[in-house]
Amino acid sequence: MFASLPMYERNETLAAHDAFWGLLREAMLRRGVDAPPALARDGTALTKDWLRPDLLMSQTCGYPFRTVLRERVTLIGTPDYGVADCPPGCYRSIFVCRADDKRSSFAEFDGAALAYNDEGSQSGYVGPLVHAREKGIRLNPSHRTGTHRLSALAVASGKAEIAAIDAVTWSILQRWEPGLDLVRQLDTTAPTPGLPYITARKELASVLFETVGEAIASLSEPHKGMLLLRGLVWIPAETYFAVPSL
Repeated sequence: MFASLPMYERNETLAAHDAFWGLLREAMLRRGVDAPPALARDGTALTKDWLRPDLLMSQTCGYPFRTVLRERVTLIGTPDYGVADCPPGCYRSIFVCRADDKRSSFAEFDGAALAYNDEGSQSGYVGPLVHAREKGIRLNPSHRTGTHRLSALAVASGKAEIAAIDAVTWSILQRWEPGLDLVRQLDTTAPTPGLPYITARKELASVLFETVGEAIASLSEPHKGMLLLRGLVWIPAETYFAVPSL
């Protein structure tokens, strides 16, 4: 079986993720579910990994879940990261611009160059463009960076005027990423369902929901704090499917 937790990992959180997976694996084995001893960390072909027939568990983004993965994987549940002003299990995008940019409102960024991680990202691409459309302005997605981290740094360096960063990633970056004093928060999107855990093993979905909830509850407080994990919630797949797209 294959397992990965690729969405919020960075060097500083690897040990906490390993501890989380250790607890998850123990809970799975107690229930007779075979689980790999370690998380896969290649991360170069996420969609291919998510569509593996031997996928025991992974975490994906809301946009691919409701598009390319729709009806091809099974929802386990949604981790709650305690994002401010969002319902449990939900998150939002944080728009950032340079700290010295004189513009004070989102509307003043009409036509601005947007740094974005990739076209398959809800928080970095689809969500912010939908938000701009609803506000009656246009953003120019001209600078594809590959990661939220590089999008924030592209704004800091002046390569782009604005970027939209996953709120959980933004919290992580503020802890460990140097250079972010050069950017400031400008605006936010409306909350949407957060990044769900998925499996190819439909028959194990309810068992996996139990084991993930148990593992989160068993995590040490330092590891919970490191991963920002608060718990696991159930958000129906239909709620994800109803999120507006471009």
